[in-house]
Amino acid sequence: MSLNSKSLGNKGEAAAAEHLKKLGYEIIEQNYRCRYGEIDIIGLDKGDLAFVEVKSRTSDRYGTPFEAVNYHKQKKLRQLAAYYLQAQERYMGSCRFDVVGVLLSKNGTIHKIEIIKNAF
Repeated sequence: MSLNSKSLGNKGEAAAAEHLKKLGYEIIEQNYRCRYGEIDIIGLDKGDLAFVEVKSRTSDRYGTPFEAVNYHKQKKLRQLAAYYLQAQERYMGSCRFDVVGVLLSKNGTIHKIEIIKNAF
């Protein structure tokens, strides 16, 4: 049975969160939403607050998951992170943006998970 793109995205985000936990991240928020949009994962990694964008794909026919995080998406994520930090009023450490690429089969089997820390 083939999953729709929303289901694949959800499965990819869940797999990414588990992968990040195994790497030592403390997940603070998943699917943080505000009036400006959504941040997939917010976590702490060795004292850095990481804003994580997750991109899931079933093939690289139209580009890698990382290529989907273009200039406009990066700009949007920076705005969302600024809003999050202002709303929280508690975190004063360093921040970064990570991107996780998840390759899945059409039925949802995870084939590969890669992370680029401090991607932009």
